[in-house]
Amino acid sequence: MKLNGKTGLAILLIGCGALILLGKIGLGLGFLMSYLFPIALLGLGYYGIRNGSKFFGWAIFVVGLIALLGKFSGLFAIIFAVGLICFGITVLKKKERSWL
Repeated sequence: MKLNGKTGLAILLIGCGALILLGKIGLGLGFLMSYLFPIALLGLGYYGIRNGSKFFGWAIFVVGLIALLGKFSGLFAIIFAVGLICFGITVLKKKERSWL
């Protein structure tokens, strides 16, 4: 099989159709697909910046970055909570030492 633009498009369409069918029968990769669009925007923005379209490239890159940060907001909340707990423990330890 010779790879050209049409076969690449056909493979992409087959892959997208397979992902949709997998999602309908319960074996979907929805958690992964939700990260795919922001990462694709980052890639397209980077590609636009490298090819001379600075304004649109940066605009698409920033939109993708904001969307990806929104996806990771739960992770940031967990990291923040762990940081607060660790800071509280260190404050308690310092307070105990000052009473000795």
